[in-house]
Amino acid sequence: MTLAIGRPIQQKPLSFDAFLAQDNGDKRYELIDGEVFDLEPTGRHEQVAGFITKKAGTQIDLTDLPWLILQRPLFRPPNTEMTAFRPDVVVIDEVALGAEPLWSEQSVLMRSESIKLIAKAVSSNWQNDYSRKLEDFEALGIPEYWIADHAGLGGIRHIGSPKQPTLSICTLVDGRYQIQQFRGEEAIVSATFPGLVLTAAQVLRIDR
Repeated sequence: MTLAIGRPIQQKPLSFDAFLAQDNGDKRYELIDGEVFDLEPTGRHEQVAGFITKKAGTQIDLTDLPWLILQRPLFRPPNTEMTAFRPDVVVIDEVALGAEPLWSEQSVLMRSESIKLIAKAVSSNWQNDYSRKLEDFEALGIPEYWIADHAGLGGIRHIGSPKQPTLSICTLVDGRYQIQQFRGEEAIVSATFPGLVLTAAQVLRIDR
């Protein structure tokens, strides 16, 4: 796929099947309501996603959980025809993969029950990360969702003023996300990985 930054690839809405046919294994794009979005991964974006992957992997090893980490798999929520998210980091329950209808042939998740945690490094399409995805992940019952806004791109209503790099950790409690925000040298808190000993600055790769 190719496109000018900030412009939709297609002239008309795409179905999931049409998007998948054009994808060609390029993990740079995702589909939301029939519109293709460029994730625009910068070097810092990749550093943040890579660091989260490394630290989450260490916790999985230490606890000997039957979990795996996937980088940018497609997540097509059930009962949708024109949406397929591509989170930067997804912690999945390997045991649950047996119930995934497309997994044996494609790196596509369809069941929220397979997912323990989703992390997203924010890019210029930050509105989707803070609104659409948060709402959908909450409704789907994703236990934990990280929004790693390493450049402080989010709107003031999301990260306050003055805007600054912020890690928002959304934890599902009684079907609703409770959101905690961490900045600078504040120690983060994760229900999925309670053994993590990290500051927001470390996760957001500040001064790296």
